[in-house]
Amino acid sequence: MFIDGEWKEAENNAKFDVFNPATGEVLAQVPDGSDKDISLAIEAADRAFSSWSSLTAYQRSHYLYTAWKIMLDKKEDLARIMTQEQGKPLAAARNEVQYGADFLLWFAEEAKRVYGQTIPSARPDQRFIVLKQPVGVVGAITPWNYPVSMITRKLAPALAAGCTVVLKPAEATPLCAMEMFKIFEQAQLPPGVVNLVTTLDPKPVGAQFVSNPIIRKLTFTGSTRVGKMLAQEAAANMKRISLELGGHAPFIVYDDADPVHAAKGAVLVKFLNTGQACISPNRIFVPRHMVDAFTKEFTLRVNAMKPGNGMDKDVRIGPLVGPDAVSKVENQVKDALEKGAHLITGGKRLTDGPLEKGYFYAPTVLTHVTKEMLIYREETFGPVAAIIAYDPEDDVIEMANDTVYGLAAYVYTKSTTRAMTAFERLKFGIIGINDINPTSAAAPFGGMKDSGMGREGSKEGINEYLETKLGGFSI
Repeated sequence: MFIDGEWKEAENNAKFDVFNPATGEVLAQVPDGSDKDISLAIEAADRAFSSWSSLTAYQRSHYLYTAWKIMLDKKEDLARIMTQEQGKPLAAARNEVQYGADFLLWFAEEAKRVYGQTIPSARPDQRFIVLKQPVGVVGAITPWNYPVSMITRKLAPALAAGCTVVLKPAEATPLCAMEMFKIFEQAQLPPGVVNLVTTLDPKPVGAQFVSNPIIRKLTFTGSTRVGKMLAQEAAANMKRISLELGGHAPFIVYDDADPVHAAKGAVLVKFLNTGQACISPNRIFVPRHMVDAFTKEFTLRVNAMKPGNGMDKDVRIGPLVGPDAVSKVENQVKDALEKGAHLITGGKRLTDGPLEKGYFYAPTVLTHVTKEMLIYREETFGPVAAIIAYDPEDDVIEMANDTVYGLAAYVYTKSTTRAMTAFERLKFGIIGINDINPTSAAAPFGGMKDSGMGREGSKEGINEYLETKLGGFSI
């Protein structure tokens, strides 16, 4: 672990194994932090806060800019570690490292764009001045599916704002986090500004983050169930919190869209990271008369995607993160087939040859999916595409909105009117209009309803770590 500028073992010397999900092999053992380790990290961040927050924005910007340059220099090494630890194909891992580095560069600049304001007063002897100041020590919890970019998406704006941070990475991917903290160390961030605690059991970390009065802000990416628990406990202690939670994205194809073009886009975003992305579409709505043409092209492209170890050439589909993920996918597919869905391709675990010891599931396409099925209601987080036919009289926007989630949605149409109507009516935080990659360090990322609160990226991302202070001056 990295606490107060030093690499340390757990206080009780406990460790846990980190596995390669493609092979089942143990990659390393890492410290299994205790309550005491968590407390030490929080205290280190607290000690560092005063001096770090007192630096000029230009000084903090320089540290982030230096980390950005080092991260790009280590791009290939980071990508290979990510593929071994998380499983995604090497090309996708390289893309994630670049995306993660973008946040360091973006917030190196945004650090210098934190503006206050003056407000006119009705009194001639009074002046109002507004300052933006860092909220304090931040507790950050990041997920396994994007183990590098989710770190920079949280830490870069926090550091730019003048906050210090304690990070708890996902227990499945601590090695990526350790490599990122080596970069922060090489960038010579002062001791205690960034702290890393690895632990197999996330509950003690969450408990301290919501209860310890030193932590003034909690940022979490993960399941809706855990996010709601953290939000309740944080509210009891009046802590700021931002949450990026589950998704159940609709992908709407209108009858004026080209079914081949739409199918191409749908495949690329559906099977991104083997479907293990919160913005991955789970429900694909296609006009009934276009279903055959769409499904034919969609399936052709799915069958061309090679599953396997992400380190192997031409692999497009990596493993799922673990046995629970495989079981969830198997259960959703079984439930759908029992309730009348048609299996077009896939629908089974892959265990042949070199895939035997990994957590692989065949890229799967289901048609005749209805709202009675689990897959219609629950986030899949796996390589299963559910195609839903709709009729001209159906309100497809209402069908798409029929979910407790509200993170991302996609629309394919040639009509500007339809595109604008869908953009305005869809109750989701991110809408891709003929666009399967509506994300960027410069753009706000976040959802509505059970998909969370707050935004990451863009100028909104740094505001999550700032307090507003008003000064009334009588002169």
